[in-house]
Amino acid sequence: MKKGSKQTTSRRNKQTVASTTCKKLSIQPSEQKIKTCQRDFVQLFPLEVSLKVFSELDIQSLCSAAMTCKSWNQTIENCDDLWKHHCLTVRAVCQREIDDDRGNGYSWKVTLLRNYWKSKVKYEWLSGKYSNIHSRVALPEKSMYPMDVDTWGEILEAELER
Repeated sequence: MKKGSKQTTSRRNKQTVASTTCKKLSIQPSEQKIKTCQRDFVQLFPLEVSLKVFSELDIQSLCSAAMTCKSWNQTIENCDDLWKHHCLTVRAVCQREIDDDRGNGYSWKVTLLRNYWKSKVKYEWLSGKYSNIHSRVALPEKSMYPMDVDTWGEILEAELER
């Protein structure tokens, strides 16, 4: 075996051992770290920084970010507080529903998912968007959502006050 070939084999073995050791210790070799830096800020920055970035996203962007890659998904899924702000925004329209879900032990994310579209439809009805609709055909497709009797009562009261 040539001397250069021996060095190359030795270097490869060291890189393999280093890579295996780093994976066990969650430390990345410099070449791998550079590639990661270019692709995934979640693995590069401290968790607090990544969570701060994600906390600035709107609901649709946060959902899209969760589907971007495995590390983003795990970070977003494991931090229920990222959903809290959005859930409290929805609570402005669906207070009773949000409070009931939280009282029943649902996470912020699940509570938001259960009430997000309801809050959109309820807000449109309460704001009078559909006050001058004269037939069912004139209603937009997404104007209906399964709502309980109390919610429809709120909507009808708002219509009677107009």
